[in-house]
Amino acid sequence: MENTKKIIFASDHAGLNLKRVLMDYFRPNYEIIDVGTKETSSCDYPIYAKNLCIKVLELEALGILICGTGIGMSIAANRYKGIRAALCLNEYMAEKARQHNNANVLCLGERVVGVDLAKSIAQTFLTTPFEGERHLRRIELIENL
Repeated sequence: MENTKKIIFASDHAGLNLKRVLMDYFRPNYEIIDVGTKETSSCDYPIYAKNLCIKVLELEALGILICGTGIGMSIAANRYKGIRAALCLNEYMAEKARQHNNANVLCLGERVVGVDLAKSIAQTFLTTPFEGERHLRRIELIENL
C-alpha cells in the first residue's frame, strides 16, 4: 500500500469494541495496523499504549488508543518521548490537539463517547493539519522537558 496513510490502533479490553468499529470505518481510506489487544479478557492498558507508541514513532504515523475512559491510555502514552497524546471528547478538542499541539495520538474512551461521536472526533483528528509557527516553539519546549 504505497503512499497510503496509516493509522495505528490499540486498545485494552474496555476499548476493544470501539476499536473494531473505528478500524472498519477507516479501513477503506487508510492502512490499518492493530497492535492489540484482540481479546475481550482483562488486560493491562500500558502494554498496548507502549506497543502503539513504538509503532507511531517508527512509522511516523498517527495513532488511536482506546480504553474505558481514555485517561489511562493518555497517561501511559505521554510517558514516551516524541508522543503527544490527546484525550479528546469532542471535535473541537481533536482539531486543536492537531492544530496547536501536533498531537500524534488520539485517546478515546469507549465508555464516555458514543460510536458516531468517536468517528467524528477521529475523522477531525486525522484530517486536521498542524499549524506550525508559534506552536512549533511550544512543542520544542515540551520535547525538552
